[in-house]
Amino acid sequence: MRVAFLGLGTMGWPQAANLCAAGHELTVWTRDAGKAERFAHEHGATAAGSPKEAVAEAGVAITMLPDSPQVEEVLDDAEPPEGSLVVDMSTIRPSASRALAERLGERGVGFLDAPVTGSRPKAEDGTLTIMVGGPAADLERARPLLDAMGKLVVHAGPSGHGSMVKLINNTLAAVNAAGLAEGITLARAAGVDLDALGEVVGSGSGSSAMLELKAGPMREGDFEPLFKLEHMLKDVRHCLAEARALSLELTVAGAAESLYAAADTEGFGGQDFAAVIRSVERD
Repeated sequence: MRVAFLGLGTMGWPQAANLCAAGHELTVWTRDAGKAERFAHEHGATAAGSPKEAVAEAGVAITMLPDSPQVEEVLDDAEPPEGSLVVDMSTIRPSASRALAERLGERGVGFLDAPVTGSRPKAEDGTLTIMVGGPAADLERARPLLDAMGKLVVHAGPSGHGSMVKLINNTLAAVNAAGLAEGITLARAAGVDLDALGEVVGSGSGSSAMLELKAGPMREGDFEPLFKLEHMLKDVRHCLAEARALSLELTVAGAAESLYAAADTEGFGGQDFAAVIRSVERD
């Protein structure tokens, strides 16, 4: 399949690499032209000088960008041709996904919101979970590409529902990680053996994926970014905004947002979201 891949960041690079490995013909673009050239050289792809050049001959365009303003700007520049399909794998607000679907649909372009979860390691080995919003027929068209990047592809419903599921999932992860940070901080202050704590929590009802993934980095102060704290903060804020639009107040998510915002203010935004423990320690 001829594919334009727009965005080669922490997640986009390995996702695009897996598409190349699966035999798809990729044209890649990212704001750093040298990075696009490096990717093309390493993976047998073609580097494009602009989004429009990237999508010119592609049946499917995939965007993997920081947020909706970047997605909208890139797609405006790209002008995907009639009959093509855009698959946005960024994490943006559901309302923005629905607006993009409507705007592109008026030009005869299909659209799927298909954000991912699993962080960089699963992007590298092609085992991401991908949640998709949009028409079932467009999902089937994109499925060979999604299957090359993910282990589990879930049709979440109509346009915007993939984005909504992603925001809820990430907010739950943020809340769990913040709770873990508080537990570790309390245990340290009380002089509790952290290995004993981990063994008990891991075998009981307090266990979670965050315990497995983030307890070690929190204990060791190793915040090499697998998923940046600033991105987690953005997702939680999007979730809170969507909830308010539905006349809901998410009290627990709001408390987590405050902790991540404090860590971001303290300079940890570019590090892994396990660094939320730094704001807990300072409270």
